[in-house]
Amino acid sequence: MSSSSATREVEHDVRVAAPARAVYDLIADVGAWPRLFPPTVHIEHLERGQNSERIQIWATANDSAKTWTSRRTLDPDGMRVDFRQEVSADPVGAMGGAWVVEATGTAECRVRLLHDYRAVDDDPEKLEWIDRAVDRNSRAELAALRTNAELAANGSELLLTFDDTVEIDGSAEDVYDFINEAGLWSQRLPHVSSVELTEDTPGLQVLAMDTKTKDGSIHTTKSVRVCLPHRTIVYKQTKLPALMNLHTGQWFFDARDGGGVVATSRHTVLINEDNIAGVLGADASVADARAFVRNALGTNSLTTLGYAKEYAEARAR
Repeated sequence: MSSSSATREVEHDVRVAAPARAVYDLIADVGAWPRLFPPTVHIEHLERGQNSERIQIWATANDSAKTWTSRRTLDPDGMRVDFRQEVSADPVGAMGGAWVVEATGTAECRVRLLHDYRAVDDDPEKLEWIDRAVDRNSRAELAALRTNAELAANGSELLLTFDDTVEIDGSAEDVYDFINEAGLWSQRLPHVSSVELTEDTPGLQVLAMDTKTKDGSIHTTKSVRVCLPHRTIVYKQTKLPALMNLHTGQWFFDARDGGGVVATSRHTVLINEDNIAGVLGADASVADARAFVRNALGTNSLTTLGYAKEYAEARAR
């Protein structure tokens, strides 16, 4: 770590047992980042060129939710992606850096993650906060990049994505409102026993929730949610059940030809293979875990969509 005047420069790195090109492609595809990186909740493209893009990122930093916009320049030949925040989130005054992928063999590489940053008003306490956030997020992102690149190289069956869809004779606005107003879910949904919702930044929510499963057990989860009226709500669990290493989700609200709305719940899950036996029994397989998770999450999503349907259709009468 070094500093020049009030600007800090840091570097983190990791060795990955996967081809350099495949690892670069994961870094270049920001649409996959919520699945890859623990801090990243959601990314939207604001502009997109052949080798440059402007994106908005929603992510966690030191357990708080933040959003900012960045420009990225992609160099596929050099296997490098440079980034620079356009509009930073307090306490960050400015931040940029680069991802650099260096081949160290045909099926292995080194990834370097560079940052330079300064704090708002060059405040030492704010700079210390950024130091912690950058160090924590960089280590988490590089570890996750290594895990996901190596899983992809080995053709893992631990990752699954699935949808549940309900057609509703109501407005997208009303369905969206029902999902957005998660602070009321303990009153509205039978499988939610308690809920706590905070929204310090409009459209950026932190949701803590206790849900009941069919066997009567209680699961406590915590999620960061990005709410984009009246189109979609994207979320990422930051406190996970034992059977999952990752859980991201998205609610879609699509107007239907002739009126009404098609509401979809999508889940992406990475199974925690180490915990399968402890949760499902010594003889349980990855396939059993996939089926269990698919059923548990799908049941709750369809229950939520069923009550959203009742709510929206009652308001449409």
